[in-house]
Amino acid sequence: MLAKILVVDDERATRESLQQIIEHEGYTVITAGGGQEALRLLKEEEVGVMLLDLNLPDINGIEVMRRAREVAPDTRVVLITGHGSLESAIEAIRHEAFDYILKPPSVQELLSAIARGLKTLEEEKRRRLILGKLEHSIHELKEVEGLGNLPRPKRQLVSLPDGVTLDLARRELWRGPQHVRLTPSENKLMEVFVRSWGSVLSHEDLLFLLQGYEADPEEAPEVLRPLISRLRRKLQVFPNGARWIASVRGRGYVFDAERPSG
Repeated sequence: MLAKILVVDDERATRESLQQIIEHEGYTVITAGGGQEALRLLKEEEVGVMLLDLNLPDINGIEVMRRAREVAPDTRVVLITGHGSLESAIEAIRHEAFDYILKPPSVQELLSAIARGLKTLEEEKRRRLILGKLEHSIHELKEVEGLGNLPRPKRQLVSLPDGVTLDLARRELWRGPQHVRLTPSENKLMEVFVRSWGSVLSHEDLLFLLQGYEADPEEAPEVLRPLISRLRRKLQVFPNGARWIASVRGRGYVFDAERPSG
């Protein structure tokens, strides 16, 4: 069964036209005339790709996309706008839009964006499944080898906003029953951020602190972007966690979370 596609546009004629094109390819299509309706549908339906108009009457498309990451983090967002500019494209990429196309999109361009979005979604689900099976197998192996009861490393705790705790020694984040495991690279990135809390780190400096080598201004952002993206997806399970790591246009990143009191 093909995934559902959500079309969000305040112009009825545009919604109906896009719906006909997409349904002709065998997809199930649902539509919304505004941002509030779109967010409601994302909570109720499993949406693979959302085609989102940038200019909506009730909520700006960028804000809809930010909120959508909280209620439906796996949904791929393709922004569609008739007011294309470099600035809006950069803003879309900053908020991790999957793709960005101008109105009126060609049929080929539209269907290609949907197909690529669904493909990456399927690959991500398959990767999670494989990692889950791998972690389970490792756990069973430790039990067989008698390693399951070995003492865990001493805690190295850092308090984050909204009651979230980071344990750098054990590479995990938690808040109540919510636990998130970090890879060594993600854990090192969090360590660098919390030690430089509130300070803007350039792409080059951040990469050097993480991996110990110098990169040119063009290479460093490309190397960092996937790691930043993965870490943000893990942080977004906590309140406001998706906004803790902020992009600073043309400069780098900053850990912009509010410091816990006390």
